Amino acid sequence: MATPSVPDSVGEVVDLDKARSARAESADPTADQSADPEHSRSGAESGDPTEPVMVDGPAEVGPGFLGRLMGAKRRAIVPLWLRSGKEFKAAARWATGHYGHLAGYHGLRSPYYAARLAFQAPRGAAKFVGGTMRWVADREGEPVRLASVRREDAAEYLKLSRQRDGRVRLRTLVTVLGMFVGLGAALAIYVLAPGWLQALSVGAVLLALGSAGTQADAPVITRAVEMTKAPKLTSDIVLRALGALGITAINQVQSKGRDGFTFTAPITRDGPGWRAEGDLPYGVTVTDVIERRDKLASGLRRPLGCVWPEAVPDEHTGRLVLWVGDQDMSTATKPAWPLIKGGSVDLFKPVSFGTDQRGRWVDITLMYIAGVIGAIPRMGKTFLLRLLLLIAALDTRAEVHTYDLKGTGDLDPVGERVSHRHRAGDDDEDIEYALADLRELRTELRRRAKMIRSLPRDICPESKVTSELANKPKLGLHPIVIGVDECQVWFEHPKHGGEFEEICTDLVKRGPATGIVLLLATQRPDAKALPTGISANASARWCLKVMGQLENDMVLGTSSYKRGIRATMFSWKDKGIHYFVGEGADARIVSSVYVDAPTAEVIGLRARRLREAAGTLSGHALGETFEANEAAGFDLLADILAVVPAEEPKLWSEVVVARLAELRPDVYGGWEPEQLAAALKPHGVNTGQVWGKTEAGKGANRRGIERSRILAVIAERDGNRDAG
Repeated sequence: MATPSVPDSVGEVVDLDKARSARAESADPTADQSADPEHSRSGAESGDPTEPVMVDGPAEVGPGFLGRLMGAKRRAIVPLWLRSGKEFKAAARWATGHYGHLAGYHGLRSPYYAARLAFQAPRGAAKFVGGTMRWVADREGEPVRLASVRREDAAEYLKLSRQRDGRVRLRTLVTVLGMFVGLGAALAIYVLAPGWLQALSVGAVLLALGSAGTQADAPVITRAVEMTKAPKLTSDIVLRALGALGITAINQVQSKGRDGFTFTAPITRDGPGWRAEGDLPYGVTVTDVIERRDKLASGLRRPLGCVWPEAVPDEHTGRLVLWVGDQDMSTATKPAWPLIKGGSVDLFKPVSFGTDQRGRWVDITLMYIAGVIGAIPRMGKTFLLRLLLLIAALDTRAEVHTYDLKGTGDLDPVGERVSHRHRAGDDDEDIEYALADLRELRTELRRRAKMIRSLPRDICPESKVTSELANKPKLGLHPIVIGVDECQVWFEHPKHGGEFEEICTDLVKRGPATGIVLLLATQRPDAKALPTGISANASARWCLKVMGQLENDMVLGTSSYKRGIRATMFSWKDKGIHYFVGEGADARIVSSVYVDAPTAEVIGLRARRLREAAGTLSGHALGETFEANEAAGFDLLADILAVVPAEEPKLWSEVVVARLAELRPDVYGGWEPEQLAAALKPHGVNTGQVWGKTEAGKGANRRGIERSRILAVIAERDGNRDAG
């Protein structure tokens, strides 16, 4: 049987034992093989059976020029600041302000500059005449001629002397001609030119002579802008800093005389700082560098707030982008927030709420999201939530619900001015108030879902609320924004925690499409304070400084810590600085706009005036009372007994909610079996599998309740009341 041919491109299969034995037998122990590099490739080729044997196939040809070209990344032809209208306006605004400042600064001091130059003109004239005479006399060649005299080299001296005589004759002729031309021009200007041209000419000569007479250590014109003294970032500085991190792999590579960091692009200016990008040594990840950010800042000799190592999401985990700012991010001057002085908001469009390390605006679109804010205390979490609520308040269509469970009044600039529902505190009446409001919102969620489903496709093609639909008051699809500070108080409540979690999870999952936005802020981002059903479905995340991996991943998403997105690296002075995940982009470091309490009051008052003009002020801000007891003044257990007679000891949940809806449509309308289960859970009643019959008469097991369990809970509750 013929042996099939093997293509040349396939690696050869080698019997390692036979190959080792054959090479060991044929090896000449007296031969010097050190000069042949082929003999140092593997243990088999060197004859040493203890060394590993390389089993690579024949060298393969690379992808070629075309293949490398197809895999290359193309840089943008038009830079970002030209493609983005907002970036272009920001750049134009900066350039206008910068050069306007220069013009004003030097324009005001121009008389002083002119006087200084006129005073220095005699010195400049003397320097000009002296320099001209030295040039005509060929004084620059005199040291060479004197050197030939000292060497007593007559031939060289005569040659240099003849050369010098020729230069002097030529330069004397040029000087004389220049004097005649200059004097003729001056005479013509004096006789023929108008007065303004004469003054301009004399002034130009004086300024030129004054500039020539300026001493190097006493410049006439002072700097209008003090440039930062941050050193230029160079490759040597980057390599030195990375070598100081104590990462073994980097140090091993550098000890062999090779760079521990391979630059993939030139170091360039990127905004108010420098940007370096490259590959770390094999086995070293960006996370290893981020963990040592303080040492990296020390190696760069820059403040910690200037050094921001980042991973590249679309590349391997060893691709590092190092941005080194000229100034600390926490203290650098930020551009003025456009909404501080005026303007309104359309929540369906992006709104700037902070800046990145480079000073560029970062936008947020509050519609179609559910947001989570996490941080340790005193890092700006509440300020960030209040900022987002102020943005929502500036849309006159938005119905704002604010809950300050810390009870310090930080949300009052929004709550007392424009909120439809507002409470500050965590007393029992505050909890009942909030729970009644959430129950209404859940009912509103279901109403909106039915309304959206009933609209024609040409009016609502994407099955979600749009800005056009929100503009139609008859549909009742205006934006609803709920902001909750210290939300862990709700979810850890011993009695109503389960219902809070169930309603908020529903709002997070289904609310964005119906125009309902839930923003939750907590200083304890763990599984109990921030249920996983909520944190896993939040599409917008803001994480300020946290202390550990668990808190980091609860806010920013699972495995964020491993991917190098670590809010643990923020320092205690990085207030308001956070990782932001949203707007369809990867995690970005953002410094939120700082709005203090007095400024927030001003913005809140402006938002109220806008709403009064639009006629959309309602609820708490309008002075209406919302009695939680009246809204929640029904006895669920008693109502269940009313709709479940004694002859039906067990009943499916779907039947129970249908009967409850008939009993109290304003309370139970739109309830689902899952909602009934959540409402019964605080009472200690769990739904389970119940046998029943369908309308067709067939038996089936479905989730339901037992009437006897409802009776037992009511009896126990009434007994406790009597004992009290």
